[in-house]
Amino acid sequence: MPPDSSQDADSADLAREERASGWRTIRRVGPYLWPKDTPWVRHRVTLSLVLLMVAKLIAVGTPLLYKSAVDTLGGDVPDLALGAIGLTVAYGMARLMNVGFQQLRDGVFARVGQRALRALALETFTHIHRMSMRYHITRKTGGLSRIIERGVKGVDFLLRFLLFSIGPLVLELMMIAGILFYLFDVWYLVVVGGTIALYVWFTFKVTEWRVKLRREMNAQDTDANQKAIDSLLNFETVKYFGAESREARRYDHAMQHYEAAAVKTATSLAFLNFGQSVLITSGLVAVMVMAAIGVQKGAMTVGDFVMVNAYMIQITMPLNFLGTVYREIRQSLVDMGQMFDLLGQPPEVTDRPGAKDIVVTGGVVELHDIRFGYDATRPILKGVSLKVGAGENVALVGPSGSGKSTIGRLLFRFYDVTGGALTIDGQDLRDVTQNSLHRAIGVVPQDTVLFNDTIRYNIAYGRDGATEDEIIAAARSAQIHDFISRLPEGYETMVGERGLKLSGGEKQRVGIARTLLKNPPILLLDEATSALDTETEAEIQSALRVAAEGRTVITIAHRLSTIADADRIVVLQDGAVMESGTHDDLLARQGRYAQLWQRQQAEDAEDAA
Repeated sequence: MPPDSSQDADSADLAREERASGWRTIRRVGPYLWPKDTPWVRHRVTLSLVLLMVAKLIAVGTPLLYKSAVDTLGGDVPDLALGAIGLTVAYGMARLMNVGFQQLRDGVFARVGQRALRALALETFTHIHRMSMRYHITRKTGGLSRIIERGVKGVDFLLRFLLFSIGPLVLELMMIAGILFYLFDVWYLVVVGGTIALYVWFTFKVTEWRVKLRREMNAQDTDANQKAIDSLLNFETVKYFGAESREARRYDHAMQHYEAAAVKTATSLAFLNFGQSVLITSGLVAVMVMAAIGVQKGAMTVGDFVMVNAYMIQITMPLNFLGTVYREIRQSLVDMGQMFDLLGQPPEVTDRPGAKDIVVTGGVVELHDIRFGYDATRPILKGVSLKVGAGENVALVGPSGSGKSTIGRLLFRFYDVTGGALTIDGQDLRDVTQNSLHRAIGVVPQDTVLFNDTIRYNIAYGRDGATEDEIIAAARSAQIHDFISRLPEGYETMVGERGLKLSGGEKQRVGIARTLLKNPPILLLDEATSALDTETEAEIQSALRVAAEGRTVITIAHRLSTIADADRIVVLQDGAVMESGTHDDLLARQGRYAQLWQRQQAEDAEDAA
């Protein structure tokens, strides 16, 4: 069946894009190898190249010593000053020096390569943290981590092989071809050159085909990895629904596709290796036959025959790896291209040029006709205006989808408003630095997620450099110090993945302690107790009242009983403010808040019954 012309066109377009991406990637890596502000790196790269050149000159000259030793032993030439034994020893020393200079080159370059990897990994890690909330909720963690992993490994491979394999191989082949042409005749150069040309053409053609197979294998690998990580991150959910076998089938299905792609990759490699062996062996035999005829005619010595054989073997050894090196370089460029595409994506939320740190004098938060939607076709906030005075406790309530949590995300500037302005003490949040804004606001979310580390580490995360006394004081204020003290390992207790070794109430207290240690002037409580039982909720509410003292507090609430004592309650409906007032005032109005209150009271009564 003839190939689809549209598929051929797509493949050609993809190949052009990849070549362009490859050159872009090489240009992108260049500054890490030759940084303008780091002279020692440039000096090491220069020294590495000098050592490489010396090693190649020695490697090319070594067969000449071998030839002289053989001719001396065979009596084809007069005994040289070194003698046969001396020439043999010199031959051995030359081989040793070749290896020695190569290893010295690797040792000199190692620090350069590792520094480049470290700098690139740090740049990628930092860039990902600068990306917006929208980016992170639309990406899969498993796939993202694999892109970074393969990209950094690709840089390592590219630095080692592109700089020290492809370039040196071309140089060595040119030098050997020149020696054969000078010592013998043009036909040796024609045969060797033709063999190399055919070998390179065959290798590149087959490798291009294999790159497509490898790309498919990588895609299946990424898919399987995403499913595995997603399943492990949701370990509890898997257990709740007894879905272990379902997850195993899902993972095995993904691995089945990976298996098929991997088999194609392996069989194509076998074809490549066999084809390379046919071409190299054919060239080797042809050259050796020519040399044997020359010896029989007396035009060449046995040493010449041995030298030609040595040069052909010296050529074939690096050429055997050419397919692998080329394929890995291509794949490295693809992997690095994905990583650099990631680095090339601009953060959605950025600091404006000249942005200053926010100065919180009282903590007055104002929303001026705020408009926002995660999707342009689906607005969430439709002109919300609201003022939270300094030290005031204001609660936001309303049905799901009314925009309560969205206001919290905008306040922390996970997103920028699409209309209106959000200010703190008169300062537009878009005009201040994100770091200073984040320092000024403390958040206690509905589900506190902890690092898989000790309780001390998780509380101390609230403020870098906090002392032991400050950590304990924060734990006391959050009413969790006594619980921690009763644990066998105390503050050194590991909390497990996402804090799963602790109960919901214990995690919330650790989260509150962390926020208290941060000591922010503005506090955002995002349904901090809605997932807890009544008794635990009462205890957490007590800790939150301590945390709220002397601060401006915005509480996003689902359970209305938890915010009845708020200074003001704002009722949101369909992205707009419907009512505002104290608990008693709103009940007296018999409006939307009163309806929500009566409904929750009835639900609580049913639950109690």
